[in-house]
Amino acid sequence: MYKPNFQKREVLVFRQFQRKGYSLFACLGREVVISVLSVATLSSTKAAGISDETWRVDSDLVTKEVWLGDVGVTGSRAPLTKSQAARMVTVLTRDDIAQAPVQSVNDLLKMAVGIDVRQRGALGSQTDISIRGGTQEQIIVLLNGINICDPQTGHNVLDLPVQLSEIVRIEVLEGPAGRAYGTSSLVGAINIVTHPDARNGADAELEGGSFGYAKAGMVARLASSSHLSQSLSGSYSRSDGYSRSKAGSLNTDYRGMKGFYQGKYDDEQVCASWHFGLATKGWGSSTFYATPRWQADDQYEHTTKLMSALQAETKQGALRLRPSVYWQQHRDRYEGYRGKPDAMPYNYNRCNVYGIGLNSWFDWTFGRTAIGAELRNEDLVSSNLGEPLSQPVHIGGTDRDYTRGINRTNVSAHIEHNILLPRLTLSAGLIAAKSSWGKGGWGVYPGVDARFNVYRSPLSPTSLPLSPTPCPSRGEGSLNSSATSDSSRKSNQAPLPSGGVGGGFNVYLFASWNTSLRLPSFTEMYYKLQGYAADPLLKPEEMQAIEIGGALAAPAVEAKVAFYHHHGKNMIDWIMDTTAGADAVWQSVNHTKINAYGLESSLRLDVGQLFPSSPLENVQVSYSHQRQDKQQTPHVVSQYALEYLRNKLVVTAALRLFRSLHIGLCYRWQDRVGTFTDFDSTVRSYKPFSLVDVRMTWQQPRYSLYAKVNNLLDNRHYTDYGNVPQPGIWIVAGVTVKI
Repeated sequence: MYKPNFQKREVLVFRQFQRKGYSLFACLGREVVISVLSVATLSSTKAAGISDETWRVDSDLVTKEVWLGDVGVTGSRAPLTKSQAARMVTVLTRDDIAQAPVQSVNDLLKMAVGIDVRQRGALGSQTDISIRGGTQEQIIVLLNGINICDPQTGHNVLDLPVQLSEIVRIEVLEGPAGRAYGTSSLVGAINIVTHPDARNGADAELEGGSFGYAKAGMVARLASSSHLSQSLSGSYSRSDGYSRSKAGSLNTDYRGMKGFYQGKYDDEQVCASWHFGLATKGWGSSTFYATPRWQADDQYEHTTKLMSALQAETKQGALRLRPSVYWQQHRDRYEGYRGKPDAMPYNYNRCNVYGIGLNSWFDWTFGRTAIGAELRNEDLVSSNLGEPLSQPVHIGGTDRDYTRGINRTNVSAHIEHNILLPRLTLSAGLIAAKSSWGKGGWGVYPGVDARFNVYRSPLSPTSLPLSPTPCPSRGEGSLNSSATSDSSRKSNQAPLPSGGVGGGFNVYLFASWNTSLRLPSFTEMYYKLQGYAADPLLKPEEMQAIEIGGALAAPAVEAKVAFYHHHGKNMIDWIMDTTAGADAVWQSVNHTKINAYGLESSLRLDVGQLFPSSPLENVQVSYSHQRQDKQQTPHVVSQYALEYLRNKLVVTAALRLFRSLHIGLCYRWQDRVGTFTDFDSTVRSYKPFSLVDVRMTWQQPRYSLYAKVNNLLDNRHYTDYGNVPQPGIWIVAGVTVKI
């Protein structure tokens, strides 16, 4: 006896996807009948298998990455998919990071047209980040959805313990976001997303370059089970710096170390994530805080930042709960004269931040509702900032004490409701906030966002409610992320991209009105040293903004344009009256009102999808323009609020010359409003400048070789901050090895 074999065929296994409409069919060589997967098949598929992440497969197999699933990137408390989002978010993906000619997150953010990155020191030693004409104090920075802002000062907010290779993506939400991310987000929010890979292995990196620069780093990953994954990273970097003081000593040198541990547990009932990080660095501060009255050119600063967080999310039941708890500590030592405490006593600060929060959401007949609250305590002890302490606190490793300090507790509660219709999304809510600092009571800050789909092709995912949230919704995913919806699974539809990368043709309009609040930083309230005089009675800043715009997402093309109006009240700034001559000092003040009007636009073309044989893979052009009605009065110089970018143009391109050789280019042109007073007491205007950066990478499955050149044209005459010199051309070469 034998068993007959009827039409036995070889099983087809698809090992790769490509962003080409014909690729799947061409590989079969015969007619294909497209059907659907069974409900049982889809229901047994884990979220990890239908990921909303961007993955780069081996370069010898394909040339593009592909989006699987409807990516969730929204500016709301409730989890929504990208096709449902009423608020627009700019995303720098893992691929953008890999191609960018940058050495730090600070440098990477320069590629976002709505962000103003004002660099004092290189290698991320100190950089001020602002959005849409605001100041570095007016944005909220999150690491995996956790607020890591330091109430002492915004100068060191990006003291991050993570390496660039660990970042999944960076998301930028522009405009007031108080009801979504807390009252610190006066003009926007930046979320840096990391998570441990669900695979074992390690990556090692070595690089070196100009000005004595060297760096060594490693990332190790351990997936001990299908539910638990962890990673541990560390790095050390150093540089001699690019300038010297008048006395001939190094004054922009740098030393820094980072360590970061993160983990995630995920099962059918709950998902939890946690991280712990350490970042310590010291750098020559040159003339960073010099004034015409105090022309010190050999300042120095050392900071140490610890941060930890634990988050969890329930995955069953009608009511989803997402609690979080976090702690961070920032230590700072500032030397006005480097190594000379007798000439000026060192300024020491230690700030602890404790926070606990709960966000929840549920679906009902009329949409999706989110509700939650947060308690945050900010405690500073200092040698210079705050009110006199009743009991001094010893400064470890010194013979001095912290003699001053300030403590405040901030409480907030939020509620938000989302109405999700096939062509219309409405999201409205408010945040109520109160601080123990000052005499004010509860403040209420509402907001509303709307999105209308003018046209959506049948290939595009439909905006459906009831989409489950992967864990962590603000960590692994995005500012608020979501996987494919239950509805799409029940209808037996595989997830599809949401346009722009092989998806359908979408045209939509969006509009928003949002408000927010920001408390003054401790530095703005109490800093009083050489050439500075702060005001402890500063009022909180308030902002409301209107934004309208439209976007187009089609295969190989993405375009967006937005117009906005920001109305700020009691905006905080440091100003100087130059008529005082050598006795002029910087004073912190509240501006009465500032109105800002702006335009942002961007166009991205995936040339490689349109012309597969072209060496040019993609190109993006972005432009922003802004005007403010608050003008500087004669002889009064603004340090932050009135020194905004009137024009910014960013052009990026990615090329592939050979199978393994990739080139990333970035061109930036900036035109800044404002003036500064040089050391000769001459008032000078900021001049427009251009910078070109390039990165070349030879990519292999097990290793990559690369070279980065910043300031390729060796522009030595541009000014980002008055009286702070900038480096010329900076060349870095390195290697990354997968173990």
